[in-house]
Amino acid sequence: MRQQNFEAKNDAIRESFLALKNKSPEKLKTRLNLSWSNWGFGRENLLESAKRLEKAQMSFIELHGNHYGPDLGYKVDETLTVLGDHGLKVSGVCGMFSPDNDLSSNRAVCRQAAVDYLDREIPFTQDVGGSYQLVVRGAVGRPKAYDDVEPDRSAETLKLCAASFTEHGVKGAIEPIRAAEVSFVHTIKDAMQYIRAVNHPGVAHINGDVYHMQSEESHIGEALINAGEMLLNLHFADSNRCALGEGSLDVGTIIRALYVIGHNQPGRYVTFEPLGPGGDPYPAMYGRPDNAKLDALVMDSIRYFRDCEELVLSE
Repeated sequence: MRQQNFEAKNDAIRESFLALKNKSPEKLKTRLNLSWSNWGFGRENLLESAKRLEKAQMSFIELHGNHYGPDLGYKVDETLTVLGDHGLKVSGVCGMFSPDNDLSSNRAVCRQAAVDYLDREIPFTQDVGGSYQLVVRGAVGRPKAYDDVEPDRSAETLKLCAASFTEHGVKGAIEPIRAAEVSFVHTIKDAMQYIRAVNHPGVAHINGDVYHMQSEESHIGEALINAGEMLLNLHFADSNRCALGEGSLDVGTIIRALYVIGHNQPGRYVTFEPLGPGGDPYPAMYGRPDNAKLDALVMDSIRYFRDCEELVLSE
């Protein structure tokens, strides 16, 4: 029997990786930068999260974009002190977009709320040293479209904030999300099309997520290769959205693809975001943290990833 299609694509990526290793071995010396998105830790305070990530020898954290109002969210000085005391730097900020602050909403008040939210979040990202702000072009947890022009409304609304990205030196990164959670922009190709519609240098990058890519892409590794330099960050969890090693994700092929596109460079990240199975993940941000489970989640995921990475690099 001939190879299945995904096996042929796996082999093509392996060949590209081995060719890179043979021709330019110096390009594989730097390991992938690992980060952790902390909004999945629920109501846990930042100090406890920082202690956990320090213990796991993490260098970067992706902060929950929790500035939902002018009086809400992390304070810059406090945040820098806590993270600095525990050897952590901010990779970027995970923007949170619900029906209340939906860039594509058919209610003007909700689109204005999205603009106001980004006007708070982008300067904060700069102030804490983050390099990117993750943007979801429609509300998470709303898979049914308002109408057939919501992509146009979304791009038009995001354009109002685009100059703020460049002004503050923050890269806007669009995240494709599976159709079960959002109404449009489900693939890397969709994200590229949306970025072209926004048409601004401040919004020119992509935040991938392997959990969503399992549902929407024909092959995760191939989609990453196609994203190329536009890929700024990649959210990571196993196939069941749990700790790495608890599912069936082909971690090796993904790692090879990331090295092929040069993702192991400063300002590019692999960010763990294991939120557990289910539909709308946003309720996770309000959950009561279980310290022992979260400790194991972090340690197991990082160890598994680094083990896979070493196996790949030793091929």
